[in-house]
Amino acid sequence: VMLILEEKNQFDDNWIYIHDPSVKVGRIQNFKSWSPEMVPDPKMACYGLEYFCFEGDGLWESTDEELIALATKELEKIGLSVPGDVKDGCVVRQKKAYPVYDEDYARHVETVRTEMETSFPSLYLVGRNGMHKYNNQDHAMMTAMLTAENIVAGKRVHDVWAVNQDAEYHEAGKAGAGELGLRAVPTRVAPPSGDATP
Repeated sequence: VMLILEEKNQFDDNWIYIHDPSVKVGRIQNFKSWSPEMVPDPKMACYGLEYFCFEGDGLWESTDEELIALATKELEKIGLSVPGDVKDGCVVRQKKAYPVYDEDYARHVETVRTEMETSFPSLYLVGRNGMHKYNNQDHAMMTAMLTAENIVAGKRVHDVWAVNQDAEYHEAGKAGAGELGLRAVPTRVAPPSGDATP
């Protein structure tokens, strides 16, 4: 649920996770923190309130108006706005936004990967849904960029399935802090054969 509201500089983070059991929202993005150009009016802010649900459940089936009202109420409840701040809103329903991991998912994904690479060697799977991996957006984009290099090279010089496994950061663990305490971008994955990229 996207809410347009008066800018009060409530938080500068790109996103925050909400752990308050009295609300249904799971994460809130501040699009202005991603880039001020995402919110053309400097007097306004745009927050994306993420509600985790499944197709067909109560939240998914709620009307846009009901979801905007819920998001507005919950934003007020957690102290990020006051009544009257929200000026507009819209709803985007994203099917299959998160892969569901079960106890057998790794084995199943490996089966699909092997079959696809064997039977369809010119078909490349990338990104969160393509690879059925819970990757951040930058990891998903890295799989696409490395896949483009594989295509240009005419062979798989990068193991895109290793992206995010060997990266320097993820949302868990050290939260991306390197030796200097600075957040790093994902490191490139070494080609499986040790070949250098062009």
